[in-house]
Order: sequence, then C-alpha cells, then structure tokens
Amino acid sequence: MSRLAAQFTHLTLEGDAPIDLHMHTTYSDGRWPAQQLIDYLAAEEFSLVAVTDHDRVDTVAGIQQLGAAKNLPVLSGVEMSTEWRGKMGHVLCYGFDPEQNELLPLTEKVVRLQLENTYEVNETLRHKGYIFARQEEILADNDGKLRRPYDNVRLLRAHGHASDERSAMQMITQAGFRSIMADMGETVDAAHHSGAVCLIAHPGRRESGFTYYDTALLDQVRAEVAIDGIEIYHPYHSKVMIETYLEYARKHNLLFSTGSDAHLHPGRMPIKHRAEMSRKLLERLGITVLINA
Repeated sequence: MSRLAAQFTHLTLEGDAPIDLHMHTTYSDGRWPAQQLIDYLAAEEFSLVAVTDHDRVDTVAGIQQLGAAKNLPVLSGVEMSTEWRGKMGHVLCYGFDPEQNELLPLTEKVVRLQLENTYEVNETLRHKGYIFARQEEILADNDGKLRRPYDNVRLLRAHGHASDERSAMQMITQAGFRSIMADMGETVDAAHHSGAVCLIAHPGRRESGFTYYDTALLDQVRAEVAIDGIEIYHPYHSKVMIETYLEYARKHNLLFSTGSDAHLHPGRMPIKHRAEMSRKLLERLGITVLINA
C-alpha cells in the first residue's frame, strides 16, 4: 500500500460528514485548476472528496498531496470514457493506488488518441478559414497548447466563431471530432486488478451522445461486465430516477455513490452529500462511516 493510499486505512467519518465523489478540474474538462478546487473544498470544510478527471490517473497522486496539505482526504478516483457494445458508458473507478495501477496504460492510450484527433480537428477548422489568434491566451492553463477535445470548443467560442457550446460541438463534429473510449469490460478488469471498485456514472443522463441506462440495460451490462455499482445521486437524476436506481441497487446488492459532477461553473459546483448516503461504498474502500443517532 502506498503512503497516499494508507491515509484512508483508519479514516472515520460521521454519518453527516460532507463529501463529494465526482468532480473535475482543468486536467480534464473542469474550469478550475486542481489547487483552486482543493482550496475551495478545504475552505468549505468538506470531510472527503474524490476528483475524477476524465481518463487521468497520472494526476491523482499530486491532487492527493494538495489535499493532504489542507488536511483534506482525497480518495483516488477517475471517470473513464468507455463503451459497451457501441454504447457510451462513463465508469467511475475509486480506491486504486495512484502510484501503481493497471488503469494508467488504458488512460494513456485514450488520451493519446484523443489528442491526435483534437489536433486533426483544429487543423481542419483552420483550413476552413477559422482563425484562433488568441489561442495562447485562451488556453493559458494548457501553456497555450491543445490538450483535450474540448479545447477546440473553447477556441471557437472565445473567438466568436460559435455562439454557444452546442454550436461549437456541432462545428467540431463536422470537422472530424470523434469520441474515443476504452472498452468497458477491459477497464473494469484493469480497475479490479488495481484494487478499485467501478460504478457506472450518471446512468440517467439523456442528453445527446449519452446512453440512458435503464434497469433493463443495466441487467444486460452486468451480465457481461462486473460492475460494482451505479452513481445514484447526481444533479441530472430526477427523484423518480433516484428511487428507481436505489431500489435496483438494493435488490442486486450494488454499491452506489453521491456526486455533483462539478465542473466549477454556475450550476455545476460541488455538493455536500452526507457520507452515510455512500456508506457501503466507502466501507468497501476501508473508510468507516458512523451512523448518527
């Protein structure tokens, strides 16, 4: 067990301790750098958090160190971009050793292919006549360079070539953008070999491009992939969805989690969920959660 992973061996939380297990920084598609997010969470007195940047496990140890400096426990986590039988399915993986795990080669491959596609899209946009004169300024958090697919959206909007995110997404799609994902089964196997647990993220999302995982589809996936649970408490889940997923998780003895999916802009900020809501998941990871009287 690594020094950073060992911090959770004797961690005990009150049942009403505030936690958030799903957030993003500028390492993926969030708006705040990791230090700014950790400073905010510490100031807001969160008791435990997980920063789950898309397809990034190489940044987890550094974020945990930032948290340790603020006496804020940061659970190792990542949101993996995966697919199952052609259907998109993001998978939240928790509890792996950030310094030695089998998820790293999968994420490196996905990130490499995503970056290649990002540069291809950018070149196509420039050939179409779009000028990005302020790229270094707009992408200053990336040292002025393209790092991820969403950077082309940022450039289009900042230079007035697209009026909103939806229009910009349509433009990069027409320029050749494609979603690049790992196989869900392979990802879950790698996570399990790394001591992690895996939950399908926001199964109830219905926006364009997302796969809606109703209970019937969850049954099909679970017949082939050893998913440990599902993210139940998510801002895009209605009360009816939450109740349906809770009943399903309890019926099948699945883990479930609570997360804001914060991207650090208005409407997508961290949420203080009670630790007892994710008690089964946390205790699987070695964290004791006390039930308040």
